[in-house]
Amino acid sequence: MAEEMTGVRELTYTQALNEALREELEADPRVFLMGEDIGDYGGVFGVTRGLAERFGTGRIRDTPISEAAFVGVALGAAAMGKVPVVEIMFIDFTLVAMDQIVNQVAKARYMSGGQLHAQMVIRTTAGAYRGGGAQHSQSLEALFVHIPGLKVAMPATPYDAKGLLKTAIQDPDPILFIEHRMLYSTRGAVPQTPYTIPLGVASVRREGRDVTIVATSRMVAFALEAAASLQRRGISVEVIDPRTLVPFDWHTITQSLAKTGRVVIVHEATEFGGIGAEIAAHLQRIGFDFLDAPILRVGSRFAPIPYAAPLEAEVLPSVDRIIQAVEEVLGKRKPPS
Repeated sequence: MAEEMTGVRELTYTQALNEALREELEADPRVFLMGEDIGDYGGVFGVTRGLAERFGTGRIRDTPISEAAFVGVALGAAAMGKVPVVEIMFIDFTLVAMDQIVNQVAKARYMSGGQLHAQMVIRTTAGAYRGGGAQHSQSLEALFVHIPGLKVAMPATPYDAKGLLKTAIQDPDPILFIEHRMLYSTRGAVPQTPYTIPLGVASVRREGRDVTIVATSRMVAFALEAAASLQRRGISVEVIDPRTLVPFDWHTITQSLAKTGRVVIVHEATEFGGIGAEIAAHLQRIGFDFLDAPILRVGSRFAPIPYAAPLEAEVLPSVDRIIQAVEEVLGKRKPPS
């Protein structure tokens, strides 16, 4: 593992992912990619662009539109010693392959008594904000963190996207790697030298003293924007990005809670039953003595994601809603009636 920012240049999130795939394909002949339109087309978001030309169609495999079939094929390949990296275009479509992912991939090592390893990565895209409608805009990470045997990563920056993807490919367990559609064009510093980021290590994106915001994926940027606005009002906010949901870094977040005494959890997924509920429940158990106020959550409202932009904006989290939650947890705003 190396996180030193030497030989840094600026890459988009897409370019960082592409570079991670290229490096792992070069380093390990067992690694191959499969998914819809990932070959000559380069993937619907361009992440695999140029890889088929470089590594050939034997290792960059276009698949039919059948997620259940090609996730099953990937498990078979992993059982035979290959390392498949599967692209499922939208996380909404993982539901087509839930039997394969939940009952087969996640349980392969357990059911075989450790004789079978499902070393594989399922890359997929989550999130809304672009009028994708109810079937192409969901954030379903809570479905997968509930499944023993799966690891779940949600990188928020180009740096993390590359480092975590390399780690995921090298990890012996199956990993769901969730990318947000609105992050692909974002830019950030990425070292030229190869590096990895360990799973289960959170990043403190901004230090503060009054309130801790725990935010995932694109909500990290929303939280940082809210924190900057609140700073101008004299409110100091610490922003923590877990980076991976399984495994989860409880230590870093509990340390922050001990400092601030207040927590707001932000994720794009539906607030009801989301990962924020699990984080809140765990924090109140292990950090109850530190809490000076109830833990608050900000997530999507309990409704399908609308297509129309004004309605979509009403359902999804916003910077203003995060600011309101921070003000409420500080006692500067009354709770909604």
